[in-house]
Amino acid sequence: MVIRNSRIRGFASDTNAGICPEAWEALDRANRGHAPAYGFDSHTQEARAAIQDIFGTDCQVYFVFTGSAANSLAVAHLCRSYELAICHETAHLDLGECGGPEFFSGGSKVLPLPGEHGRLDAAGIRNAVETRTRDFQYPAPRLVSLTQATEAGTVYSLEQLREISHLCRELGLRVHMDGARLANALVHLGCEPADTTWRAGVDVLSFGCTKNGLPQGEAVVFFDRELASGFEYRWKQSGQVASKMRFLSAPWTALLKSGAWLRNARHANACAARLEQGLRPLEGISLSCPREANGVFVRLRPALAAALRQRGWTVGVMPGGAARFMCSWDTRDEDVDALIRDFRELVAEP
Repeated sequence: MVIRNSRIRGFASDTNAGICPEAWEALDRANRGHAPAYGFDSHTQEARAAIQDIFGTDCQVYFVFTGSAANSLAVAHLCRSYELAICHETAHLDLGECGGPEFFSGGSKVLPLPGEHGRLDAAGIRNAVETRTRDFQYPAPRLVSLTQATEAGTVYSLEQLREISHLCRELGLRVHMDGARLANALVHLGCEPADTTWRAGVDVLSFGCTKNGLPQGEAVVFFDRELASGFEYRWKQSGQVASKMRFLSAPWTALLKSGAWLRNARHANACAARLEQGLRPLEGISLSCPREANGVFVRLRPALAAALRQRGWTVGVMPGGAARFMCSWDTRDEDVDALIRDFRELVAEP
């Protein structure tokens, strides 16, 4: 099925945006001449070094094609078939990877838990571990996966991350982070990348910039190199080692070294804040959770959602019933204002 939208720029997903100029230029440079295959090229080495530099640590980095691969392989590498990974009930790990973690691990269980505004909390994790895993008849807990920013557009504070990671250490659990929108979370928190990852107790990160201007590709980042032992075989076996790896890796260097990854996220967050400000005063519209990253989640009457679709807007309803409006690196103020104007006109109609 082909979904057509009459608008050049919409708010259905930040994944729908194109490639940002810095990444496009990097692809062009990488395309000049020959280079060694399978990641043994200088572009890939530079990209790994750039990721190590922004996190300020000697992490182990593997580039993969998709966020689903990053999440599934990272979790599967840490979880044996009789172990389980805990995540939020709206997390991609449970709802968006088509059983990838279970498949690549040979049967690990994914246990989704509720939590306010898309976030897990330490009390809920402790309760799940202590009430469900009393003996060998239930899978053994191994890992907690956190999404930063969350699928509800919120962000874990540094205090919340430290509390959860401290509990995980107490319970003998590892911490995985789905960082598909990590840049948006960093802009909101105003902290260093290390602060919300390895300094906060994260062991392995699925690092994404596809939603932030990259053409494709994510990175699996092990902050504990010992945990990465043997991952290269899983990486190859799953078909994630690109023959022309430079076309996955070169744009990373451009985004990170130029600072574009944070500029793009800052712009997307600002556009979402503009949209939030425009929608708040409108009668009959309420935000389902705080706006902290680049998405605005709104509770809409079905008739209003239908009317917006008739005007050419894609209105997707997420788990929980809220409509999601995502801002991107290339969203313009006039795009935001056009959506607000249509909302205002439709709300005013009798």
